[in-house]
Amino acid sequence: MRASLLQIDVNEGESVESRRGRVASLVREQAGADLVVLPELWTTGAFAYEGFGSEAEPLEGPTYEVMAKAASDAGVWLHAGSIPERAPADSGSATGDGPLYNTSLVFSPSGELAAAYRKIHRFGFDKGEAVLMAAGDDLVTVRLPGTTLGLATCYDLRFPELFRGLVDSGAETLVVPAGWPERRRAHWTLLAQARAVENQAFVLACGTAGTHAGVPQAGHSIVVDPWGEVLAQAGAGEQVLTVEFDPGKVALTRDQFPALKDRMLGLAAPRR
Repeated sequence: MRASLLQIDVNEGESVESRRGRVASLVREQAGADLVVLPELWTTGAFAYEGFGSEAEPLEGPTYEVMAKAASDAGVWLHAGSIPERAPADSGSATGDGPLYNTSLVFSPSGELAAAYRKIHRFGFDKGEAVLMAAGDDLVTVRLPGTTLGLATCYDLRFPELFRGLVDSGAETLVVPAGWPERRRAHWTLLAQARAVENQAFVLACGTAGTHAGVPQAGHSIVVDPWGEVLAQAGAGEQVLTVEFDPGKVALTRDQFPALKDRMLGLAAPRR
């Protein structure tokens, strides 16, 4: 399987419309890849909290439309990163506005929406995303030819129980779009490798470059195999990280070193 991680520079001087067009062009350039992955909140910037409300869009809004077409044009599976989603208001809403979610979108090579994942763990410690956005509550997997994706987003990476749940749901390749800050870049690499090793799965973690609301981004998107070996890692700036990997290595690793079946606590052991 060939995967391309698009480490986008979220330039604060660039309009959202311009960035959508630029990113769509980058996606089309990946024709021939099996899977293309974008970062978290690349339309707004993960730390640009003040813009979440004004830049929020419905699930099937402008980013959905542009990314669906880009996936179809390129003929690729596209994890389109995440957007600030404005959900429909319920009948009891005092303001007429629905809740905000940090929502990831996955499109098939025909441009159909294959899955949407609302981020469960919100970052901010009682400010920013943690108070502006609602939490999702569903684990989401997507079946591709050759592998099953498990979806997580940025801060989720610090919560191993989520990934155990994804493995129990059949995930073999864990995809993590992020807007991870440079000051904690060591954690980014460490946690990506840890999630790969403990779940005996591939991890594809795609971050942003540039600066969001004064917060320098880590970049350094990374692909890790089920033994924790780093197959490829980007640098700090905008770039496309392309790697080929064998999804069959997951089953081989789990067979050669069947640690998952020895679990004693938490969720039930995964199906074998």
